[in-house]
Amino acid sequence: MTKVIEEYNLKEIAPFEDTEFRDKMSKLVEEPGFEHAVRWVMPDVDYKEFVKELLNVPDKNTLQTKVMGPFLELLASKTTDGITYDGIENVSDDHASTFITNHRDIVLDASFLNLCFLRNNKPTSEIAIGDNLLIYEWISDLVKINKSFIVKRNLKMTQALKAAMQLSAYIHYAIMHKHESVWIAQREGRAKDSNDVTQESLMKMLALEGKGSTARNLEMIHLTPVSISYEYDPNDYLKAKEFLLKERDPEYKKSQHDDLLSMETGLLQYKGRVHFSISKDLSPLIARIPDSAKRLDVIQQACHMVDNAIHLGYKIYSINYIAADLLKENTRYAANYTPVECAAFKDYIEKQIDRIDVPDLTFGDRQFLRKKMFEMYANPLYNKLAAQQKSLS
Repeated sequence: MTKVIEEYNLKEIAPFEDTEFRDKMSKLVEEPGFEHAVRWVMPDVDYKEFVKELLNVPDKNTLQTKVMGPFLELLASKTTDGITYDGIENVSDDHASTFITNHRDIVLDASFLNLCFLRNNKPTSEIAIGDNLLIYEWISDLVKINKSFIVKRNLKMTQALKAAMQLSAYIHYAIMHKHESVWIAQREGRAKDSNDVTQESLMKMLALEGKGSTARNLEMIHLTPVSISYEYDPNDYLKAKEFLLKERDPEYKKSQHDDLLSMETGLLQYKGRVHFSISKDLSPLIARIPDSAKRLDVIQQACHMVDNAIHLGYKIYSINYIAADLLKENTRYAANYTPVECAAFKDYIEKQIDRIDVPDLTFGDRQFLRKKMFEMYANPLYNKLAAQQKSLS
């Protein structure tokens, strides 16, 4: 495997080795930006004592269990009405897995999934994170200390292919040789409208590494879909704002400040109930695909399997039914919520729209924003119902 590591320069994107851990941590705690971030997320922290605690941590897994676990429990208690899960029995103790999920929150999707693992004394997964979020060098060091590997973004065609081969090689190496599970989102970037569909380009990347057929290369990394359901998305108004700005200017692009604000909002604001549904390993299904199958057919079948599992796994809350009825201006799902819940959701949406810092919002703008936010909350319901219908046919 040394040849593969060197050929693809896997060290460039991999988490830090435990042999590097103490040195990297000692440098990280000296960074003013890191101290500022810690005080911002944990305003009551005694920073000097916290640093002492960090410097006594010997490796990445201890950081997960002794520091990240308690921090995530605290964060969950302050910003959610509880994190629940099902399907934990589908997490194998015999092999590492590729957990592939829908993507709602930049930071917490993978972190809260790892919290579910910690609660069950299971190893946490390594986390894929886009380099567009690594604005400062200390942030890059922080995520690589914390079991994250880097996904290179916004590259030219030739560079993008090399980066995809490197990323695929690393994921296969992590699963097959390090025996470390990995987390990756089903698409690049969050699904702003909550219509969760696996990108074929992602599945093609995962299948690049390996000496077998496309199906065999996917089979060996144990794709395990996970469905994430946040009752409330703290970033809903920021996502709606982005839709509006793109409607006004198709060339609009988010800034680094926008990404930081999304991370801050997702971390610290209220999310209601949060549920994870862990599906079965797809490898037995992928194993049925013959080696002779065309590459694109295999990719599309694998994407469909992931989408179907994620859609079936959604936990549907009353606000999803309310949003669907408000979007269609009917009462089709009224049996699933009360008038009080409906009024509260309408009030919530209006208050979120009021937070959007775009000057001179017109009546038409507010209608547009309202519709986009209804879609965000209705789409999981639509997708789950469609998946259930397919499973019956």
